[in-house]
Amino acid sequence: MNATTILLIRHGETAWNAVRRLQGHIDIPLNEEGERQAAALARALAGEKLDAIIASDLQRAMQTAQAVAGHHPHLQLHTDAQLRERAYGVFEGMLYQDIQHQYPDDFAKWQARDIEAVMPAGERKAESFHQFYDRTIAALQAVAERHAGQTVAVVAHGGVLECAYRAARGIQLDSPRDFQVKNASINRFTAGAGKLLLDSWGEVDHLHVSMDDVI
Repeated sequence: MNATTILLIRHGETAWNAVRRLQGHIDIPLNEEGERQAAALARALAGEKLDAIIASDLQRAMQTAQAVAGHHPHLQLHTDAQLRERAYGVFEGMLYQDIQHQYPDDFAKWQARDIEAVMPAGERKAESFHQFYDRTIAALQAVAERHAGQTVAVVAHGGVLECAYRAARGIQLDSPRDFQVKNASINRFTAGAGKLLLDSWGEVDHLHVSMDDVI
């Protein structure tokens, strides 16, 4: 199978990113800074030969992808719910400090990177990091198979980018995250034969200033 080039992009900043409020599957739009980042990202990718643009169906990813698609009018933007951020259950919508105060035991497992731990359910059921990893890597592999030999822009979330980085670098899921995942960053992978290879990570020159914020 011909290898697929995946430009994996984190959505632009949201108001909740800026105040460390956990989003998960809650559908939060970009803030003004995020819209600026998305526009800068779109200009940076205007000269790229893209064969497809795919986004998580959450609006912060869709808005970012729509900016990119604006410079590639021959392409139709497609969405994929399997590229959503991790589901955090009752943690969604809460500030980190409030999670720590109200759910100290679950917060401790989360911070200790217990990859099988599942947060209490809220409006939606939560998923463990292991479940989330399996979901997102399968989604990226499916993209690669559908677009073999092509170049695809995939706009998703910080957690999705973290999973892809770990898969490509062979990093254990329970190890600390010692790499940044920046809003509106471009991260280049080669995908094929069920594997991800990392070509470039954290391209943000197009932004001038970028934040490494919470998911």
